[in-house]
Amino acid sequence: MIKRREGMASRGQAASAPPASTVCVTGATGYIGSWLVRSLLHRGYIVHATARDTGKASQILSRFGRSDRLKIFRADLREEGSFDEAVEGCAGVFHVAAFMELGTSVAENIEDHVRSKILEPAVRGTINLLRSCSRSSTVKRVIFTSSVSTITAKNDDGAWAPMVDESSFVSVDRVWKEKPNGWVYVLMKRLTEEKAFEFAKEKGMDLVSIISPTVAGPFLTPSVPISNQVILSPLTGDPELYPILVAVQSRLGSIALAHIEDICDAHIFLLETAAARGRYICAAGSCTIPQLSYFFSLQHPSFASDQIQMSEDIEGFTCSACSVICSRKITDLGFEFKYSVKDILKETLSSCAESRFLSDFKT
Repeated sequence: MIKRREGMASRGQAASAPPASTVCVTGATGYIGSWLVRSLLHRGYIVHATARDTGKASQILSRFGRSDRLKIFRADLREEGSFDEAVEGCAGVFHVAAFMELGTSVAENIEDHVRSKILEPAVRGTINLLRSCSRSSTVKRVIFTSSVSTITAKNDDGAWAPMVDESSFVSVDRVWKEKPNGWVYVLMKRLTEEKAFEFAKEKGMDLVSIISPTVAGPFLTPSVPISNQVILSPLTGDPELYPILVAVQSRLGSIALAHIEDICDAHIFLLETAAARGRYICAAGSCTIPQLSYFFSLQHPSFASDQIQMSEDIEGFTCSACSVICSRKITDLGFEFKYSVKDILKETLSSCAESRFLSDFKT
């Protein structure tokens, strides 16, 4: 595991009182969820971690050596009231879990299937959690993990905007009409966040959303996170994941990135900072697919050149079209990124090499 670097700049000071002692993390067995649990424990929090499979959660999270401050709860977004016990006694809740049953191949009418079998259950699951938070006598703030898939750098005419910020929403109608690669996931994240804010407003709940870009770096999960695999797809030539990377670039003009440690620290920062409101993009920087390929070719010249060169062929894309993906809202609040894009890519390569993931793709 890659160790935390020494001598980095400290985070911005939180504007609120010292953090409450107990928080809840949903989706604790995932990439962000597991690292967030570890980060919270290292900061002295008592953590209620939720997962559908408590055995798997215990296997991953028990390695952190904080068993006196970690309690694992079984909870399922599909079950009403499932989170009641887990959130009770917590001052903050991190909603990291996502409804991930995205298969659509069985449907004759794809749009009806997506609405009834994916989008409605996803929204319902998020509202189930928020109802538990609303019923709780202790929850003060919910941090909702959103996604860069909810924003775009293109306007309605298809022209590039000079800057992308929290107001740069993807058009739901346009996604339904065009169905770009990954369109179901885009709709799911866009609609669940929208409905979460509507519910929070109705109930007077303090909800803050963090818009995560592609998150990469070291990991605690048994398998390589999908986001790491997506980043490495120009190197591996993965036929399913590489088109996802192309779709992200076609929507944003580049690939926005954040280190796993930075994204988890940003979650905690937004919980602890009283002035936090609304949505926050959290990207340390971005790069294009050709830039990714060039970096990987320098680091791993043993990989096939045809795999590296595949990323150069992006119809209609030029680097001059790139929009700035702006994280100024969170940095103005006092948050500081520790890891640059180059750091993120180096640590992603290193951690995946340690897990022997890349050995399957060498020529």
